[in-house]
Amino acid sequence: MSPQATRRGYNPQDISDFSPEALYRLRLAQQELLWLLDRGYPMNSASNFVCGHHQLTSRQRSALQRATDRSVCLEKRQLSRLTLDNLKNGPLMIDGFNLIITLETALSGSLLVLGADGVLRDLAGLRGTYRIIEQTSHALDLIGSMFSTYAVPAARFYLDAPVSNSGRLKQEIVKHAASWSCQTQVELVPDADAYLSGQERIVSSDSVILDQCRSWFNLVTELTTQMIPQAW
Repeated sequence: MSPQATRRGYNPQDISDFSPEALYRLRLAQQELLWLLDRGYPMNSASNFVCGHHQLTSRQRSALQRATDRSVCLEKRQLSRLTLDNLKNGPLMIDGFNLIITLETALSGSLLVLGADGVLRDLAGLRGTYRIIEQTSHALDLIGSMFSTYAVPAARFYLDAPVSNSGRLKQEIVKHAASWSCQTQVELVPDADAYLSGQERIVSSDSVILDQCRSWFNLVTELTTQMIPQAW
């Protein structure tokens, strides 16, 4: 079966939801949300208040939440973030679905949100369902190219086994990795977050993992800005 001709994360409403005028309102809402978060308000109640005040759509609300966090969290992430020069100094532990889906979204020309922590995140919202699409192979080629450029010695992808087609994605990664310059393993696990939390040299854009890991690489943003100039 050939990969589906799908634009990962595409929503036609995004054109109006994230127009220049809408972005101005969203940036104002982000300032207000950050002010509340830094004063101890929980994300759900603070975002509901701010988003209701600005009459934001569900996609705008999701983008605002993904792009914003408490200042103390943002500062901690910057301190634990490693530069690309450190890629060659050891193996990587990769949040597989997180990295690949975000790159598929970028390659599809669908919306990505740049967070206050400098990390790009998608709004695909697959929620336990996944299918290989045309952009999957291209995304894996980009990952392998960056591994070669920065002499990554080894990488281990963690895929959530309960997600549909996780086994097929594992096979696809293994097939591409056969031509990569680094040793690559792919593991199907019950919960990738649990395996990555508290570890070092993590590759993920998941804010929960970034807040709990010892060190991480912002690989998705680097890959997108360097290799996908058409990304939105």
